[in-house]
Amino acid sequence: MCLRCCLDGWQRFRKEEQLIKRPVVLWGCLWITGYMLALYAELPWLSLTATLLLLVAAALVAALRPPGARLVCALLVVGAAAGYYHWRDAHNGTALLAPAGQAQALDGSAVTVRGRIASPVVVDGDRAGFVVEADDVRFHDADAFPLGGESVQVSLRLLRQEQRDEAAGWRRGDALTLQGELRSPSPARNFGSFDYRRYLRLHRIHWLITAKGTEQAEVVPARFAFSVTSLLRASDGLRDALGQRMDRLFPGEHAGLMKGMLIGMQDDLDPQRFQQFSELGLTHILAISGLNVAVFLGVAIWVMRRLRLTRETYLAIAMALMPVYIVLTGASPSIVRAGLMAMLGLFAARRKWSYEALHLVAIVGWAMLLWDPYYVLDVSFQLSFLVTLGLIVGVPAVDSAVAGRLRPEWLRKTLAITFVSQAVSFPLSIYYFNQFSLLSWLANAALVPVISLIVFPAGLITLAAGLLYMPLGQLLGRLVGWLNQAVFWLTDRMQAWSVLQTIWPSPSLAWLAAYFGLLAVLYAVLRSQKRFAADPLAEKSLLPHHWQLILVGCGLLLLLWIGYNPQRFQHEGLVQFLDVGQGDSILIRTPDGKHLLIDGGGTLDFSKPGEEWKKRKRPYEVGGKLLVPLLKKRGVHHLDMLIMTHEDADHSGGLQAVVEQLPVKQFWFNGTYKPNRDIEKLFQTALDKHIPLLAAEAGSRIQIDRRTALTWLHPFPAKSAQIEVQAEQNNASVVFLLEMEGTRWLFTGDMEKETENAVLQRLGASQPPAAAAPPIDVLKVAHHGSRTSTTEAWLDYWRPRTAVISVGATNSYGHPSPDVLTRLGQNGINVLRTDEMGEVQLRVVQRHIFARTKLQPP
Repeated sequence: MCLRCCLDGWQRFRKEEQLIKRPVVLWGCLWITGYMLALYAELPWLSLTATLLLLVAAALVAALRPPGARLVCALLVVGAAAGYYHWRDAHNGTALLAPAGQAQALDGSAVTVRGRIASPVVVDGDRAGFVVEADDVRFHDADAFPLGGESVQVSLRLLRQEQRDEAAGWRRGDALTLQGELRSPSPARNFGSFDYRRYLRLHRIHWLITAKGTEQAEVVPARFAFSVTSLLRASDGLRDALGQRMDRLFPGEHAGLMKGMLIGMQDDLDPQRFQQFSELGLTHILAISGLNVAVFLGVAIWVMRRLRLTRETYLAIAMALMPVYIVLTGASPSIVRAGLMAMLGLFAARRKWSYEALHLVAIVGWAMLLWDPYYVLDVSFQLSFLVTLGLIVGVPAVDSAVAGRLRPEWLRKTLAITFVSQAVSFPLSIYYFNQFSLLSWLANAALVPVISLIVFPAGLITLAAGLLYMPLGQLLGRLVGWLNQAVFWLTDRMQAWSVLQTIWPSPSLAWLAAYFGLLAVLYAVLRSQKRFAADPLAEKSLLPHHWQLILVGCGLLLLLWIGYNPQRFQHEGLVQFLDVGQGDSILIRTPDGKHLLIDGGGTLDFSKPGEEWKKRKRPYEVGGKLLVPLLKKRGVHHLDMLIMTHEDADHSGGLQAVVEQLPVKQFWFNGTYKPNRDIEKLFQTALDKHIPLLAAEAGSRIQIDRRTALTWLHPFPAKSAQIEVQAEQNNASVVFLLEMEGTRWLFTGDMEKETENAVLQRLGASQPPAAAAPPIDVLKVAHHGSRTSTTEAWLDYWRPRTAVISVGATNSYGHPSPDVLTRLGQNGINVLRTDEMGEVQLRVVQRHIFARTKLQPP
């Protein structure tokens, strides 16, 4: 009966809305459906020819109107869209693969590329990055191979400080000849991690070129010619000039915030402030979108009306300003969507045409997807259109449902907008960012009006004043800084409530479909409630409206309960050897859902005194960029145990971000202290967060859950209660045996043969072979397979069936050692390596271990 009520409400909604009478909206929905079909279904017959034939067939069916014409037309349009996406995607390839056959054969080749710089040159520390439209590429002394303007990503390492200024002087459109090394972009090396190869492919880039020193580049400044490149070059220069002007106008960190808010330049935004905004669900404030367009147009039109321009004139000028504003702010999908909608709306207003906002959204969305089908995969595009549709369709329904119950009107509308935008964006937020603050609705309701109606307009006025008279602009900039400081104070207070910050694993497509389906049913119920209130004689439903709302609410709560922890129904052990480069990080989920993290990888710092200029604004950091996002994506709400085997940077470096962003119940370490600033900061952060710091001691056993136990094998009990200062950490590594669901695992940190011998002696390995330990199922090979570990005596005692080596694919240490690989092979041990296979996952099911790897072994 409940399902019957929901279906009845949905049918009434379809009749009332008359979607068929909105063919543009219907066309857009069907076109997106076709793209989804092309993404998730292998249909080899899809092509441009098939698309054209299906569109012709759809037109014929619509004209002849046979029985079932609407359904047939819809299916034909979906098929046409799928064919168009497949055709465009099939043509996204590299000309360089044609003669070579395989990218692997070209990877690492020395090349000379000729072309034009096709993007702004971004200089950060000792790196300069940009895109080149390559005319041709030459291998050694071979003839040049034509590329026809194919895009190539360039990463140039700067060797001296003066080269920074030289590279910063290069501009879009400059002719370039560059000698470097050709590389194929690296794919994702962990399940669910960022895929750089896929990211570049969606931007139609298939190759990287790395080079050292500006001496490898010959740059010829471009001559002015009226072209798209020249216009974009001028836009780059204007953006840089505005950014430099804002550095002078706004004090301190406020300059970075205002540059991001006004012109979309987020490079100088404080990373910690960005993280704070992200956790509170406020990143849309920093993204140039419809809010910025509305305020920009509002200010511009207000000024033009004060100048007494006619309505037709200021609307025409506003339309002409929009393309400039789109390009000036970076032309992200969200600003393109908002700008195009604004232009269509202004044009209709100037011609005094009536229009529906829903039609504008559909027209702009379809046009953007036709121009670039990959927009459908862009999170900015998805969130922008989804929230816009939600506001257009959902806010009136929610507002009318609470009308008469909540006053004043401004408060009711603010809450309706906040509720709808949060409800619609929530599933995509947790899918991509895996976090949601329960204070997000309050943060948006309180801060969005302040920022949109006060801070943003004040920033525009300050920038305009600063362009005319710098002292006046700086005075206004200080006032804006005070406003921003009030915003920061409020966000600091909200972020302090870390208990309200929730972590969500990325939901499945089925979960997303169920969520939006329930939102659609909720909308149908609210609309039918409005109709019945207006017409008491209308047909009644089987259940009262309040019961329908209760049922939909219960459905949503059940869905949220499932989505928050879908692993609660899984009772299998899982050991995940993450690929963190040259380092260790192992995530364990026990059969009863406990989470253990062993080490956190880390980025080694080889900088020397006097090389501060090489420091980057946002350097790659394993913990914040890789480890924490992976833990959140996999639904790790907290860590029951965090084990740092020792304090070398390649094991401990990533743990700072973990401790800062995830709750940790216990922090185990080796009982020593390696004097350096990073370890001091890590321990201090743990103490500030009241995380127990516990020293592991051989002989102790911990029962983690009913089917999982841990036994410490090293370090041995300390002779004194004081923590020992120890600079060399490898032989102080924590070593332990894990027993889970009838299987045995040995984790060894970076121990070397001296520690191996000491552990064997303590275990009584000097006794006859009959006293050897039972075989273990999995051995984590010590020290990344270094020749100083994994001796024959060690393997003879433990007799592992499988060995896993965590090692960087491009490490300069020669790990793993051929000697170690030979010993493992001679003992018949199956070897799994992260450098060759990426992440290694071992699943325990009824005492059996099943392996899967992210990459196929060579």
